[in-house]
Amino acid sequence: MTASALASALRHGALALALVGSAATSAAEPSPASYWSPSWMASTQPVWNGDFVLPSGLPFQFNRQTVRQVARLSIGGSRLRVVISNEGGTAPLYIGAARVARHGKGSAIVEGTDRPLRFGGQADVTVPPGARLVSDPVDIALPALAELAVSLYLPRPSQPAGFHFDARQTAYVADGDLTGAAGLPAAATQWSTRVYFSGLIVETPRPPATVVALGDSITDGNGSTPGANTRWPDALAERLAGRNVAVLNAGISGGRLLKDGMGRAGLERAGRDVFAQPGVRAMIVLLGTNDIGWPGGPFAPDEPAMRAEAVVQGLRQLAEMARAHNVRIMAGTIPPNERALQGTPLEGHHSPAKDKVRQAVNRWIREAGAFDAVVDFDALLRDPANPSRLKASMDSGDHLHPGDAGYRAMAAAVDLEALLGTSAQP
Repeated sequence: MTASALASALRHGALALALVGSAATSAAEPSPASYWSPSWMASTQPVWNGDFVLPSGLPFQFNRQTVRQVARLSIGGSRLRVVISNEGGTAPLYIGAARVARHGKGSAIVEGTDRPLRFGGQADVTVPPGARLVSDPVDIALPALAELAVSLYLPRPSQPAGFHFDARQTAYVADGDLTGAAGLPAAATQWSTRVYFSGLIVETPRPPATVVALGDSITDGNGSTPGANTRWPDALAERLAGRNVAVLNAGISGGRLLKDGMGRAGLERAGRDVFAQPGVRAMIVLLGTNDIGWPGGPFAPDEPAMRAEAVVQGLRQLAEMARAHNVRIMAGTIPPNERALQGTPLEGHHSPAKDKVRQAVNRWIREAGAFDAVVDFDALLRDPANPSRLKASMDSGDHLHPGDAGYRAMAAAVDLEALLGTSAQP
């Protein structure tokens, strides 16, 4: 397959993991009794222009620099593959060296766990524009919920790609090839977005069993403590780790169901981020707050008000897509957001009229029977005395996003048997 054909296929939702088992990665294939299972992902987003209401937080380029990023597995395995993304890139991405290790603290790695990444047996690799590549297997046994540090050396001018805006995790950038360094210099640049690194796949003795959370900034974990893995999909992963069920977070801050926002529309990216995942058994969808809240505000000042019927139709279509792929679907009701981002330049997400739309959508989610199951995040998180507001103990402080306690409560509210199906055993 040519580089252009590969990039085109991947842009249209073809499974990036199809590279597993190809000639490029056949140097160390798993035994017939083992499987490759996704364990972590970051949904990628196009990089927006400088005139958008929020800055991207990205440099113009990287050049002769090492980028070290951290992620936590959901399930463990006996070996590992790393997914590298040049999605959104318009030029080939050249990686001069790459390594993976257990994460220590800050930019440090755990001594003795450092391993080189190879691609078709080579230490360097060129990723075509728009494509993802999967590394050769790495011999490193990992328990569930282990944290890993992935270090990439970029020896040539490289535009940011494979972008994810809100990592809730510090990344480090330092000059030179420091991919094997025990820790990066104190002067290393620190930031909170992701680039190039978009997935972790582990070798397991059982076929993959995967749950995907498709959502916006509430699923992405905005308002949670950075570096603490306290998003609600993180807490759900902790509940499901003992069942060997992976949880993938497909949340994008600013994500919308019906239109592109700070990422592709949920109806578009469901094919790539949900249904293309190996072993996907179930999805949890929590989308709609930005479809309702953005129009007429600073994010989409010229858009007309959103109608409840439009959001309902989009959610109904997601349910039909899930059934067509034999995937169970659980829907979350949209949490309240009165006073959202109050006193900031981003104020305007809430109004009484918008709240009526939110409540109408929530009634339909609860009552229509369109989904395999419903988790009532609205009822869980709202203030009983002021139902259009978040409960103070659940609020991160911006009145739009829950904090750590709210996210833990959200994960605890998910009925695992309803999610997976009562007769389904991982």
